[in-house]
Amino acid sequence: MLLAIHEFERKPRHDARAINAFLANHQFPLVEGQSVTFVFRGQADEVHLRHFIFGLQSDQPMTRVGISDLWYVVLDVPRRSRFEYKFDVHRGTKSTWVRDPLNKRMAQDPFGANSVCVTEGYEAPDWAEFDPEAREGHMVETVIPHTPWGDTRNLSVYLPARYRETRRYPLLVVHDGGDYLKFARMKLVLDNLIHRLEVAPLIVAFTHPRDRMTEYPDDSKHQAMIVDHVVPFVESRYPTYATPSNRCLMGASFGGVASLSTAWRHQGVFGKLLLQSGSFAFTDIGTHKRGPAFDKVVEFVNEFRENPGRPCDRAYLSCGTYESLIYENRSMVPFLQGIGLDVRFEEARDGHNWENWRDRLRSALSWLFPGSLWMVYE
Repeated sequence: MLLAIHEFERKPRHDARAINAFLANHQFPLVEGQSVTFVFRGQADEVHLRHFIFGLQSDQPMTRVGISDLWYVVLDVPRRSRFEYKFDVHRGTKSTWVRDPLNKRMAQDPFGANSVCVTEGYEAPDWAEFDPEAREGHMVETVIPHTPWGDTRNLSVYLPARYRETRRYPLLVVHDGGDYLKFARMKLVLDNLIHRLEVAPLIVAFTHPRDRMTEYPDDSKHQAMIVDHVVPFVESRYPTYATPSNRCLMGASFGGVASLSTAWRHQGVFGKLLLQSGSFAFTDIGTHKRGPAFDKVVEFVNEFRENPGRPCDRAYLSCGTYESLIYENRSMVPFLQGIGLDVRFEEARDGHNWENWRDRLRSALSWLFPGSLWMVYE
């Protein structure tokens, strides 16, 4: 494919028809084995590829093809990879980050949207797509009337299809509930996996923080809200088992820190944890270099490592190999196993983003709450 690009170097700048034909006849980025070619077309002084793969130079300058308005750069990326990126377009003194105009695949997050590149072997899960045969669960929007902050908090409660008040259900409490619902399609995932009998019917409480960066790093008021308000609120209104072995707390990034710290500070409440790309920064010596937002996180993780106790019985962890947090998450696995927890850990060639966390939900939930299908065949 690079030969086709280099052909334009011998063509005059005004010969746009060949470029138009080339762009019309290919999908971008161009993926050939482990070689990925990114292409941008537009007038610019410089163009840079900005990708979210930790360990690889994140700012990749692109090369102009001759005197045309076509730019490209080639990366060597392993198979079964998925990562997000943008183009940084420089015109004069102005620099603008834009999504790839030639790539329709994109992912949303709370800060906007990024273009997505997938290499050979990666497939988006079919269980994260709408299944007309799957019966839908029901969402109940409610309000917790009192919290340790003296305010109220919204709570979204998922009731599974075929919900009956005469049955009892496990309880899953989710940090950043709105983001999991919007960016990880978690309601749809629950509907599909419960319909397929891969996950047991659950009641799921989706919490919504006010200031997650303050509330999540080992905050006693946040922990009290989960343990003394959210759990009793849900269990007083819905038929749950109300036992630690049937309660799970989950979160991603700082939400993973909030989940672990809450279960640790209130041992015996949650029997299960689901931790995705947890921001488990710590220090063995010296100081950390992650900025002031991580000060309380490091203090908590250091304290936890000194005196872990038993925050739960079973923990599922996942992390992307393209994340800066991969070292911390890998090191957490043998540590948790060493204190007697039943641990499952999963890595994927992806970054710190919601679709990575979405893609791990099947393996996480089916292991923590196996449906009748797994109970029969495993």
